[in-house]
Amino acid sequence: MALPRLAQHAGPPDGGWGWMIVAGCFLVTICTRAVTRCISIFFVEFQTYFGQDYARTAWIHSIVDCATMLCAPLGSLISNHVSCQVGIMLGGLLASTGLILSSFATSLEHLYLSLGVLTGLGFALCYSPAIAMVGKYFNKKKALAYGIAMSGSGIGTFILAPVVQLLIEQFSWRGALLILGGFVLNLCVCGALMRPIALKEDHKIAPEFLEQDYVPKAQKRDLKRMSICSPLIKAWSHECLCYCSWKEYDFLLMPGFMVLAASVLFMAYGCSPLFVYLVPYALSIGVSHHQAAFLMSILGVIDIIGNITFGWLTDRRCLKKHRHFCYLFAVGMDGLCCLFLPVLQNFPLLVPFSFTFGYFDGAYVTLIPVVTADIVGTSSLSSALGVVCFLHAIPYLVSPPVAGWLVDTTGSYAASFLLCGFSMIFSSMLLCFARLAKKIKRTHLRSLTNDTGTKRHIWTNGAIAYSVTAELDRKDVEFLAADINSYSNR
Repeated sequence: MALPRLAQHAGPPDGGWGWMIVAGCFLVTICTRAVTRCISIFFVEFQTYFGQDYARTAWIHSIVDCATMLCAPLGSLISNHVSCQVGIMLGGLLASTGLILSSFATSLEHLYLSLGVLTGLGFALCYSPAIAMVGKYFNKKKALAYGIAMSGSGIGTFILAPVVQLLIEQFSWRGALLILGGFVLNLCVCGALMRPIALKEDHKIAPEFLEQDYVPKAQKRDLKRMSICSPLIKAWSHECLCYCSWKEYDFLLMPGFMVLAASVLFMAYGCSPLFVYLVPYALSIGVSHHQAAFLMSILGVIDIIGNITFGWLTDRRCLKKHRHFCYLFAVGMDGLCCLFLPVLQNFPLLVPFSFTFGYFDGAYVTLIPVVTADIVGTSSLSSALGVVCFLHAIPYLVSPPVAGWLVDTTGSYAASFLLCGFSMIFSSMLLCFARLAKKIKRTHLRSLTNDTGTKRHIWTNGAIAYSVTAELDRKDVEFLAADINSYSNR
């Protein structure tokens, strides 16, 4: 049976079926990130039912987040080498199975495996491939498309938070988990929407690969007709697979990506505990259960506004070149919100906190894939997002239990929230200093070349041309050329 051929596009179409991809990604973020956030509403129920402390109970949410991010490269691998549709559908089945099994849990350890590992693995197979597909279909409207797609997290939290609280009251936590398991099956529908697209950028390394000596002539003919990352080619030779895998992850050595990766580690550590402990903190200061769930709803709906408005604003010509600074500003503002949280001791004060934190949380979440795409390019976006999600794993695993341990030890949430705030502010400052250092270095090198007064005298003697150039330091010239080249490619 002949393999179907995809129409090759010169660039992302910026519309058409791309809006259905945005809709599919929107639903994926509802079923993954919004459901994960709503697990915090079960926190008090789990703690009361199993009679455990904050730290042990917090491991449930930590394992879900960690498994989702830790296995994100696996989702990218399946998306790149099999199909984005297959990966998301498989993830939907696994996540639904995990939630359904969790409704029969008899211990926290049972929940660690079913709700934590299995559901988290399912979410991992869906999340990063769906986000990467949006980047395949959009370029000029990329930030707006991501803003709409990522707003599913906020809309889902706004709707699901009170619904989950109502389900717990009506059917207990077991019934609520069972219903969520059925709801998450909608991921299979989302996967069906992810129609693949072939871009010329995805095939840019094929000519180089065809020159390799170890590729037989028969395979070279097939390579001209299909993608280098085809599963058929992988089966043909081990060398082909190694070459393909190296090309997929060569962005790991880019200085810009390494700085972003370090920044993401601190940002992920700071943002996770708040979604776990906002509801328990509100209950501890005398806020009712419905008001505490309403705080999560406010955070979710304002998250939507942050997604869309920041996406639209950073697509404007005046801000498009400053997306990195918009991203680090949003992360820094979320850090400041966490620093002020311990002094907010009643519901009227917590409402503006939810507004502010939710807005900037939506803002930087929208810009993560946009900034990543600006650094690594569209062809490596799926793999890069898998790595970025992977970097969230350890902070997501460690930070909620550490915050719970601080609450158990100090008897207060202040230390936990302060640690989160300083971590996010440090993440913002790290990226800011790196960008400023790069800009200063580029300016210095440009002024260096201007000061040397390079002059080029060219004359010809028959068919031979000679060029005489004033001498420059060889290393500076090479570094400047590489720097300017990378800058022009962004």
